[in-house]
Amino acid sequence: MEPITWNDFEKVHLCVGTVLTAADLPNARKPAYVLTIDFGLYGTKRSSAQITKHYSKAELIDKQVVAVINFPEKQIGSIMSQCLVTGFADADGDIVLAAVERPVPNGTRLI
Repeated sequence: MEPITWNDFEKVHLCVGTVLTAADLPNARKPAYVLTIDFGLYGTKRSSAQITKHYSKAELIDKQVVAVINFPEKQIGSIMSQCLVTGFADADGDIVLAAVERPVPNGTRLI
């Protein structure tokens, strides 16, 4: 693992957002959802997320998630992903979302 500097870390905008909608991502190689997430002052962004093993679409609505919001947009299947929702792989390789312990304002940045 290569060390990074504080300046490197400051370039990554890890922010909290609230999931507004969750839908199936059609024709995905692996099952995934398309999430629409409210990041407050940073606006609303879409992301694809391979989190179908642990989360239903219904339980994602109003859930706060942590995402990198300053990556360039990337084509993922039929959508343009505008942020990267973060999580950890469990023992089976399925993703468990990184989340905040208590509600915080949308757009709050990890410090």
